[in-house]
Amino acid sequence: MTTKELLIKAKNAKAELNMLSVDEINGALLAMADSLVENTEKILEKNAEDVEAARGTMSDVMIDRLSLTKERIAAMAQGVRDVAALPCPVGRVLERIERGDGLVIEKTSVALGVVAIIYESRPNVTSDAAALAIKSGNVCVLRCGKEAHKSAEVIVIALQDGLEKAGLSRDLVLLVEDTTRQSANELMTADGYVDLLIPRGGKGLISACVKNATVPCIQTGTGICHIYVDGSADLDMAVKIIENAKTSRPSVCNAEEVCVVDSAIADKFLPMLKKALVDGRETNPVELRLDTRAAEIIVGTAASDSDFDTEFLDYILAVKVVDGVDEAIAHINAHSTNHSEAIIANDPATAEKFTKSIDSSAVYVNASTRFTDGGEFGLGCEMGISTQKLHARGPMGLNELNTYKYIIKGNGNIR
Repeated sequence: MTTKELLIKAKNAKAELNMLSVDEINGALLAMADSLVENTEKILEKNAEDVEAARGTMSDVMIDRLSLTKERIAAMAQGVRDVAALPCPVGRVLERIERGDGLVIEKTSVALGVVAIIYESRPNVTSDAAALAIKSGNVCVLRCGKEAHKSAEVIVIALQDGLEKAGLSRDLVLLVEDTTRQSANELMTADGYVDLLIPRGGKGLISACVKNATVPCIQTGTGICHIYVDGSADLDMAVKIIENAKTSRPSVCNAEEVCVVDSAIADKFLPMLKKALVDGRETNPVELRLDTRAAEIIVGTAASDSDFDTEFLDYILAVKVVDGVDEAIAHINAHSTNHSEAIIANDPATAEKFTKSIDSSAVYVNASTRFTDGGEFGLGCEMGISTQKLHARGPMGLNELNTYKYIIKGNGNIR
C-alpha cells in the first residue's frame, strides 16, 4: 500500500471514531492490550531480527532502546490499559457562555482527526501512540525507522487484531510500509490528510520536520538536559540524583547530558561525582568531559565547545563550573533545548529564582530529570515531549491531542 493510499484510509476512518462511545473506545483499548500480550512471542521474534540487523551499526545503549523483552511488552500493554482508565477528553465543555438573548455558546474539546507520528528506534512508541490517539478520538498513522520496522509491523498487527475483536476498523491504527525519506516527506506535506505531525527522534529528524512540514508539526524529543548543583545543595543527594539522571537509561531524551556545578562546592563535589560515575562503576563508567575549571579539580576528557550542545544519548557527561546561580541560568538558557532542567539546592530563594528563570518545559528542584515522562506525570503514557510553547508543552497526553470548537445552541436567534 502506498503512503497516499494509507492516508486516504486514515481520513475515511475518522468518521467511525467520532461516533463511538467512551465505553466502546475503552473496550477496544483493553482488547488491544490483551492482543499485545497474546502476541508476545511473535513480537519478540521480529524484534530479535531488528536487533540482530542493527548490531555493529548502533551503540549498545541504542540497541537497548530498540530491544524488547517479555517485561517490556507487558509494560506496553499496561500502558494501553492505563490510558483506557483515564478520563476521555472528547466532548468536555471547556467554557460555557449564556447570553442574555438565550444563546448558549459552549467551547467543546474535540479530536484533531488524523495524527501522524514519525519515530525511530523505540518499538514501545508504537503502542503508546496508538492508545493515546484512539482514546483522544484520533486515527493514528505510524511511520517508524527501518531499524525497528519489523517490530513495529507485528505490534501494529496485534493492535489491529484487538480493534477487530472489539468490532472496530483496523484502519484506526495504520503503519506506513515505506521506510525511506520519501514517506516521511509525504507525511510532512499531506495537507488535508494529516491534522498533526509529531516527530520523535534525533535532532536531524525534528529539524527536517520543522523545516519541511506544511502540516501542523510539534517539535519533540531532543533533550540536552542540565542539572545545576548549587552551593547550598546536599551533595550526597546531588550525586544520587545525577547518577540516576545520567546512568539509569542514557539513551532517552530525559537523561542528563550536562552537569553545571557551583564553584563554591566544586572542589568537594567533583571528586564525589567522579567516584560515583567513573571509579565506582565496573561496567559502563561515564566519560566526564570537563571544562577548564573542572579539569583543574578532577581527571577526565577535555570538553570541546560542541560538548555543551550535544545530546550524547550515551555514558558521557559534560561538566562545567560556574560562579553561582546567575551564571548557571545564563549557561543553561543559552545551551538548552528547552526539555528538562534541574537544580539541586537547599536554599529556597535560589531554587525559586532558578525555576522562574529557566525557559524549559519541565524544571525540577531536588529531583532527577528522568521523571519527564507521560506515565510518571499521570498521563498513562505520552505521544512525545514537546519542547515548543504552542499548542502543547512537555509530555503530550490526551488533552494535547484535542483541539476545540464552539457549539452554539439557540432558539430562533438572529442577529
